[in-house]
Amino acid sequence: MSTQPIGPADYSQTPRFAGPPTFGLLPRIDEVEAQRPGEKIDVKILGVPFDAGVSYRPGARFGPAHIRQSSKLLRPYNQATNVHAFTWQQVADCGDLGVNPFDIEEAITEVERTADEMRADGAKLLTLGGDHTLALPNLRSLHKTHGKIAVLHFDAHLDTWDTYFGAPYTHGTPFRRASEEGLLDLESCMHVGIRGPLYGEKDLEDDAVLGFQIIRSDDYQFTSVQEVVARMRRRLGDAPVYLSVDIDVLDPAAAPGTGTPEAGGMTSRELLNSIRGLQGLNVVGAEIVEVAPAYDHAEITGLAAAHVGYEMLSLWAAEANGLTGPSGPSGEALGV
Repeated sequence: MSTQPIGPADYSQTPRFAGPPTFGLLPRIDEVEAQRPGEKIDVKILGVPFDAGVSYRPGARFGPAHIRQSSKLLRPYNQATNVHAFTWQQVADCGDLGVNPFDIEEAITEVERTADEMRADGAKLLTLGGDHTLALPNLRSLHKTHGKIAVLHFDAHLDTWDTYFGAPYTHGTPFRRASEEGLLDLESCMHVGIRGPLYGEKDLEDDAVLGFQIIRSDDYQFTSVQEVVARMRRRLGDAPVYLSVDIDVLDPAAAPGTGTPEAGGMTSRELLNSIRGLQGLNVVGAEIVEVAPAYDHAEITGLAAAHVGYEMLSLWAAEANGLTGPSGPSGEALGV
């Protein structure tokens, strides 16, 4: 970059609680374009307030605003990975995309078209959902650029069900549709944090055929985060990775504000460290979905989601600064 990226609002001039309603108090895209015309934006943050694909508790349409509100305490330097998340790259908040809340297929088409448009200049896209239906159009868009994608999917649920009430597009079906459409690298996809009851063993059998391996939530109890990260990195390899985080991967104690909570989930520390362990991999896109603030209190879920987004931005900042593997607070390589 020819100039220092435009970072968050000046906290010495504007109290955080009165700052702009953007993720991490970062600049809006129109502000960046006005001050740095023609200069590349490295990462674009897009909210998609859509939850017409939910099967249980609604409310994720209010997720993007809640995540942004909960992100006001984020700061530019990530001490856990020695990365400057907001100043090693130009990040801009692009606001929300309004899609048809009554027509799922039309909404999917519009999200895909917008993702194509926003990534046309080479920018990375971080999507704030919304429900998990959004994964499908984002994967369709990324496939046009990168070919077959390795999905790293943090979730309590598989999201590879076939239909629900005969509907093929819901928040429980995106990865089955993506696999059927040939969008996925079947040798590299992985679910992390899976738990809870299923309809039957066939759910798992179908899931394996669709290209996924599973790291269960309980695996974090019986092995170290470092070992789990090593398994993820081996599976993902050099493939282009789409990082999809359903906030219900966390235990309801850490994320009550979601539509389909399941007991026995990950801690926020386990999730954040798992994402940090991806540094150096080819992460080409990311999303945070299923934050439903009506069921949240004290911003517990929103705070967790905001920090997940921060770690995602830190991965891309590390890439922009040439860091090729996981590192600790003093820059030392982590043994994963």
